Amino acid sequence: MPADGVRLGLAANARQFWLLVVVNAFVGAMVGMERDVLPLVGTRLFGLTSETAVLSFIVTFGITKALANLYAGHAADRVGRKPLLVAGWLIAIPVPFLLMFAPSWNGIVFANVLLGINQGLCWSMTVVMKIDLVGPRRRGLAMGLNEFAGYLAVGVAAYASGIIAAAYGLRPWPFALGIVSIAAALLISVCFVRETHGHARVEAAQRDACDARPSFGALFARVSWRDRTLSAISQAGLVNNLNDGLAWGLLPLHFAAAGLALERIALLAAVYPATWGLCQLATGALSDRMGRKGMIVGGMWSQAVAIALFLTPANFAAWFAAAVLLGVGTAMVYPTLLAAIGDVVDPLVRASSVGVYRLWRDSGYAFGALLAGAVAQTLGHNAAIAIVATITFLSGAIVAMRMRETCPSA
Repeated sequence: MPADGVRLGLAANARQFWLLVVVNAFVGAMVGMERDVLPLVGTRLFGLTSETAVLSFIVTFGITKALANLYAGHAADRVGRKPLLVAGWLIAIPVPFLLMFAPSWNGIVFANVLLGINQGLCWSMTVVMKIDLVGPRRRGLAMGLNEFAGYLAVGVAAYASGIIAAAYGLRPWPFALGIVSIAAALLISVCFVRETHGHARVEAAQRDACDARPSFGALFARVSWRDRTLSAISQAGLVNNLNDGLAWGLLPLHFAAAGLALERIALLAAVYPATWGLCQLATGALSDRMGRKGMIVGGMWSQAVAIALFLTPANFAAWFAAAVLLGVGTAMVYPTLLAAIGDVVDPLVRASSVGVYRLWRDSGYAFGALLAGAVAQTLGHNAAIAIVATITFLSGAIVAMRMRETCPSA
């Protein structure tokens, strides 16, 4: 055991690990409460008629979250993880109140700027802190549990907000879920979560990691384009969230245009992230045994097929099946990409590397919302859905050609 008593592994750090799982569930709930309700708030309460205008809240969310990821990763390698986790929850405090009572759509957009900062800081830190705690041997399992908690909470909160909206109106009560999430997560983060930076230093010592760290510019270039494996991972993350931006912003409008009731829209909006969350209990651990590359390629191609199924004429059963398949495909990809980053990079620059990856991944929300909004406005919903399905398939092909297997046990 190291002199300071720090040990790596899930069993050795179980209490802290499961506290962070709970915290990440509250992070997911903050996004979930918006996923089915907010696009309808734009069209039905604020009278927005342009898909681009309605999806503007996702653009600002995606850009802000991407930049917050980059900052959080770089800062966490210098000042530690916990201060950024707490700061993310403090910044989130105004969000539910703006969603409940903002008098204009600009107020909703500003709420999503704050939400993007919250997500960038808090989700990034729960990811990095879990990787710190478990060490290299069960990294896929750790990321599967992290993303399971986050995205199951997205699905549960999406369904709950939709049911509340159907019973009590689109505002304010669906967004009261955010007040509960912030209060609980802030209490846990301040009082019970402990710093994990020391665990990364222990792992670095065990791996004989080099003390000479690359400059941030060199690290950014390596993750973004110079390293074939890391660049393939980064583009897959971007495209994954590009199609999630479509699911978040455009699909509820697509379902509403087909005449579905709000309760059914809520169910379709919820089953995708709920499936995504539940399946990650298996897919993260599975990637520890079977490897990362095949899971990522198969997951991207499954997503492409699922998105294409939304082109079928209005059919609730077919769309429900498509949402489930989309969740399965995303579950294959999401924790595996994070685990692969952890496989490749030096522990001493782990948070910075994850931050660069998450910059590209979450910028996909902005690209997806802009693309889906612009194409839907000019060519219709079906054209936007078809284009996103094609891009997702091509992204899987890029991973198949460029990425090497990264899992030591595969």
